[in-house]
Amino acid sequence: MVPGDDVDEWTLPPRVDVWDDLFPIVPHLKPPGSQEMLRLIAYDIVEPKRWRRIHETCQDYGVSVQFSLFECWLEENSFQSLWAALEKVIDPKVDRLVAYTLDAADARKRLAAGQSMMLSQRIETYVV
Repeated sequence: MVPGDDVDEWTLPPRVDVWDDLFPIVPHLKPPGSQEMLRLIAYDIVEPKRWRRIHETCQDYGVSVQFSLFECWLEENSFQSLWAALEKVIDPKVDRLVAYTLDAADARKRLAAGQSMMLSQRIETYVV
């Protein structure tokens, strides 16, 4: 078909990305009743044995993203259990322990740069 013929000028159909059609971007949805949030646990522990105990305790709940920083996706009751376990290990006179809570929207805004930086990821699986 040549432009100017009896039919309207030919136009290309809008580009369709098959991948986007097969796997649409879906917002992170939590199961009903879930109160899971990203908790950042950071610590500065003076004695290596206590540091190792803190590190091992955090490994049961999340992912180590730095030597003394963990990302943990936890509901409130699990977080309280973790926090209580950590408080039993530290020496409050010389050690420091801090936790930050981020909701799902803020958690997706985090950035990473540099060698081998790993962030915990929420993996959603949808079966159709």
